[in-house]
Amino acid sequence: MLDLTMGPIESRFADMIWENEPITTAELVKRGEAELNWKKSTTYTVLKRLCGKGIFQNQQGTVTSLLSRAEFYSAQSQRFVEETFRGSLPAFLAAFTSRKGLSQEEVDCLRRMVDEYEEGSK
Repeated sequence: MLDLTMGPIESRFADMIWENEPITTAELVKRGEAELNWKKSTTYTVLKRLCGKGIFQNQQGTVTSLLSRAEFYSAQSQRFVEETFRGSLPAFLAAFTSRKGLSQEEVDCLRRMVDEYEEGSK
């Protein structure tokens, strides 16, 4: 199973890659320096860590994603629900909405998602 954890700084770095891929390591070093105030060695260390997690790959100095941002966050969300709510999406939604409530727009969006899921599974 992939290690789908990232701290806030790793997330910002991952976003730089997702927003600019394919991107060279030289460009990543420049952006890391400008946006995160990182040294070259820090950029390479974090890149190596994220590649080791199976999120990105660095082939001959060009970095691309193995997981899109949407795929990454989808898998991370699924893992959270599985680990925290025994895989129960209704239990997650009940816990989430007990403190935050839903706007009518959010309710309508969820209803559309359920309707689309039901139509697709027929």
